[in-house]
Amino acid sequence: MQHDLTIGGILVSPFIAYALIAFALLVALRVVFRWIRFGRFVANPPLAEAGIYVCLLALVVVLL
Repeated sequence: MQHDLTIGGILVSPFIAYALIAFALLVALRVVFRWIRFGRFVANPPLAEAGIYVCLLALVVVLL
């Protein structure tokens, strides 16, 4: 079980840290998506990226 993070005397939920890790992974994946022209393979690229972010967030929560 993860404990709250203390940043400057303010308690921060571990979920915020997980969300930031998942966002950093998504930013790295966007470089790959741009290289393979991800938009050609899906009808709505922003919606697909949002779904990928949710999947990444779930993986980060489960694995950490």
